Amino acid sequence: MAIATTDPLCLRLADDLDQAFPELVTDHQGLVFGVAVRVVGDSNAEDVAQEVFVRAYRALKRYPAARVREMRLRPWLARMTLNQARNALRGRRDHVDIADVAESRQSNEPGPAQLVQRAEEQSMWRRMLDGLPARYRLTVALRHVDELSYAEIAETLGRPLGSVKSDVHRGIALLRAAYDAEQRATSQEAV
Repeated sequence: MAIATTDPLCLRLADDLDQAFPELVTDHQGLVFGVAVRVVGDSNAEDVAQEVFVRAYRALKRYPAARVREMRLRPWLARMTLNQARNALRGRRDHVDIADVAESRQSNEPGPAQLVQRAEEQSMWRRMLDGLPARYRLTVALRHVDELSYAEIAETLGRPLGSVKSDVHRGIALLRAAYDAEQRATSQEAV
């Protein structure tokens, strides 16, 4: 039986929210922004992320200290972001590219050849990820881009753990098949 450990940041948030909250933002801004980008796209992701942190602060302010101490911040923030992003999408008809996160991440490649190769790879993976059905696209991105555990994804999406694992597995299998097909097509063009 695993013993749950309390996140030290949760302890600090429970003791002094105003002092510890900037650390929460710094530690989790990548997760929040990444989920927002995948749901609403680059144009609105910043607004969604900002609103999530405002709502998180207000919620933490209202919660009893005991509840804050026992929180699991990553799935809580991911779920809050998903809900806020979905709310932002209501009324909009255009659905946005899921993998723009790849472009927003800094590349430290020293030479132009590596930069071009990396951009081509990112474009390929973005295209393949976009080609996945939404159910698989989100679970794969949460697992392999945002690095949430299966349990955190299940908690975030409010779905059974087995379903999440299955969706990630199926999504990866679909990505692998798309990648293999792309590689075969590329090697045939070279011949």
